[in-house]
Amino acid sequence: MMEGFTWVLFILLPLVAFLYAAVGHGGASSYLMFLTIFNFAPAEIRPTALILNIIVSSMAFLAFRKTVKFPIKLFLYIIIFSVPAAFVGGKILIDATLYKQILGILLFFPILRFLNVFPKSKGKQIKENWALLGALGLGIGFISGLIGIGGGIILSPILLLLGWTDMKETAAVSALFICLNSISGLLGSNFLNITYDPQLWILMPLTIVGGALGAYFGANVFNFKAVKYTLTVVLFIAAIKLVLS
Repeated sequence: MMEGFTWVLFILLPLVAFLYAAVGHGGASSYLMFLTIFNFAPAEIRPTALILNIIVSSMAFLAFRKTVKFPIKLFLYIIIFSVPAAFVGGKILIDATLYKQILGILLFFPILRFLNVFPKSKGKQIKENWALLGALGLGIGFISGLIGIGGGIILSPILLLLGWTDMKETAAVSALFICLNSISGLLGSNFLNITYDPQLWILMPLTIVGGALGAYFGANVFNFKAVKYTLTVVLFIAAIKLVLS
């Protein structure tokens, strides 16, 4: 249940939705982080983040899909393995402390992404093959369902490092990957039998609007660097807090 400075969430969630959608992500890792810090019930957090993830990432995909030639074969090899793995992961509930620590570690992926630490390869470092793509799909899909994310924060830097996709192709692939994995993870989480805090339903529309704006600006205009780096500092502090919890 939210108490105290709950109004901050009405700023933070739309902001992170904007920033993540601008790079083709759904933002679930940050939704999870903020909802965890503000002490929402753990059972509510994962499905809420996944629902937002599905909507925001689908908008990001529609925006970026128009700007690139989508690598269908690469995507299919990954997604056919990741979707069932996300469903299985979604059925597993882990200890709350361990959950926070895993989430804290995963938050370092968007932090490094926002800081442009992951280089863009000028050529393919490893040739694409079904075994490697399948292994990536299985691993990322399972973690996605287990924690309640779409997996784009893990997949996108790998695609860039290996030189399989450029920035906008990565955004398009990641967005659709996130959307489908989030649907699978949500179905596996038994979300219909959970009672949700009414305040979550107030937060969702604002967050979705932030994601819609981020998808448009990311695909067609630009990213707001100052805001992005400010969010990076917030994510870093929160990641340390969660890992040490």
